[in-house]
Amino acid sequence: MKGKVYLVGAGPGDYKLITLKALECIRKSDVIVYDRLANIDYLKEAKEDCEFINVGKASSNHLLPQDDINRLIADKALEGKIVTRLKGGDPYVFGRGGEEAELLYDENIDFEVVPGITSPIGGLCYAGIPITHRDHASSFHVVTGHPRKDGKETQAINWNALANVKGTLIFLMGVSNLKHISENLISEGKDKNTPVAFISWATRPNQRVVTATLENAYDVAIRKNVQPPTLIVVGTVVNLREKLNFFEEKPLFGKNIVVTRCRTQSSLISEKIRDMGGNPIEIPTIKIQRVQENHELEFEIERLKEYTYIVFNSKNAVDIFFDKLNDMNFDARALSNIKVCAVGAETAKAIKSKGIIADIVPKKYVSEGLYEELKDIINENDKILIPRAKNARDFLVKKLSEKCYVKEVITYESVIDTNNKNLALKVIDDEDIDYITFASSSTVKNFMQLIGKDNIQKLNNKKIISIGPITSKTVEDFEVKVYKEAKEATIDSIIDAISDDKK
Repeated sequence: MKGKVYLVGAGPGDYKLITLKALECIRKSDVIVYDRLANIDYLKEAKEDCEFINVGKASSNHLLPQDDINRLIADKALEGKIVTRLKGGDPYVFGRGGEEAELLYDENIDFEVVPGITSPIGGLCYAGIPITHRDHASSFHVVTGHPRKDGKETQAINWNALANVKGTLIFLMGVSNLKHISENLISEGKDKNTPVAFISWATRPNQRVVTATLENAYDVAIRKNVQPPTLIVVGTVVNLREKLNFFEEKPLFGKNIVVTRCRTQSSLISEKIRDMGGNPIEIPTIKIQRVQENHELEFEIERLKEYTYIVFNSKNAVDIFFDKLNDMNFDARALSNIKVCAVGAETAKAIKSKGIIADIVPKKYVSEGLYEELKDIINENDKILIPRAKNARDFLVKKLSEKCYVKEVITYESVIDTNNKNLALKVIDDEDIDYITFASSSTVKNFMQLIGKDNIQKLNNKKIISIGPITSKTVEDFEVKVYKEAKEATIDSIIDAISDDKK
């Protein structure tokens, strides 16, 4: 039975510049065949058993020739698989998607094309250059700057028409042919003082824009070491960049920030970093392993009415507890007679998502802060339930037990995620890393274990951002300096600590 192929445009690079339909295709695929210009973070959205095939497609350096790519996606579909051919930008804008679609048609293979935001649109926008403007350009023209080896494409370009049109000119894949492009335009009458912009890695945190004029474009590109992938923009709309350059003005633009939380939590901080223009590099050091067939938790849920307080010290504890509550056919009303306590704003937010506003959230988002809130209001008649991680700090359990009955129920364990060891080792040697964030003591310990004792001191060359004093102490226990500590134990406060950094 034949499968199906989706020719999908992944957009120009910014993680959020992808369509809902494109994500849908990624999530249901058995095979994803992707290019260099497609943001590889999208692969995290795929099924666990999805096959990934990198076909490269850098200029003049293809891991697979185009004919072989065509054959590959067809063969995978003929195996009965759902195939997503993931391309940077749009499949039909110099993406050779038309050639791939023709082969699929010829072999009677079902396919769909999912458009994407093409780089001439999205890339110019993020560089502060409107592709059209009533006072500058009433049309735009997208041209390949990378001629075919047989010369046919170059001969087909009407340089006289391009030179004399009043619209914006955008050349894709044209860096290696820049001298030829500028000389042809000038010789056919284009004003040599026409503004030119080179936009490299458009819409990404490492976006770089260099401006010139048509006359000196080639010399400037050589001097500034302009490299592919780069858009070449010719037109007076380039002058609007000084006013409209919103992307590069974002507070974390260009910053490479390592995120070390568990995978599900990494996505929250990573999204905030992306929204502020930064580049999150996720190195999850923790995996959450739930206690299977947790009869102890079930027993305590059955007798919730006996408790006067329940304490949650993490989002994971909240999610696991309420999942079990729902599995047992209970809902939030089961906690109607219990005071709900949260250690920290993130935990309180997780509780609120379940339909409950926490009764007690300490001003200091640590166990000691919650104890200070509770110590004078609880008495020997109270009963406190604490569903928590196996390897969490036992401060609350010990201190509260001195005052009243406390029942600790282990619901999960945080274990080291060794899948990212090579990436962790690479990161500590990378001079372009701006910050490494730690949001808990366990992430610190696991990260140190990943990189090994011999590499720990390399972290003193990095800017370490800690979520709070307990995490900072854990870092310092490894004889590593904390660069900045968040004012509050929240993700937002970690982001503020970075964005407020003036160095």
